[in-house]
Amino acid sequence: MPALPGTTLILAGLWLVAWADGFSRVSIATLALISIVGAATFAVDFVAASLGAKRVGASRRAVIGAALGMIAGLFFGLPGIVIGPFAGAVVGELTLNRDVRRAGRIGMAAWIGLLVGTIVKVGLAFLMIGIFLIAFLF
Repeated sequence: MPALPGTTLILAGLWLVAWADGFSRVSIATLALISIVGAATFAVDFVAASLGAKRVGASRRAVIGAALGMIAGLFFGLPGIVIGPFAGAVVGELTLNRDVRRAGRIGMAAWIGLLVGTIVKVGLAFLMIGIFLIAFLF
């Protein structure tokens, strides 16, 4: 479910397991490191689509539009998350430049940025779990 904050739930579960074990195998310092990685996943969410648009020479409005589209898309579940950054970048670019082809290319770059950001976020989630498992098992 895209509306659920996956890394937040992972982080809460890891803290719960460490607490249940009395923090004997996983230290607070390790959990702090995992929390920092978890916080980085939120930055990835908000920055990825904007950077994708910026990479192809989007205007400032298109970059802001991609970020706002991402935020607005959160309220509409998976379709909103997929379409929001694209639509935001396109609308932002069209307010300055009436070239629909250019705006569409910038919107596609924002969407690709979102896809890359999602892959990075999944990687960070696995990193959180990996750090925990290494501390817990060794």
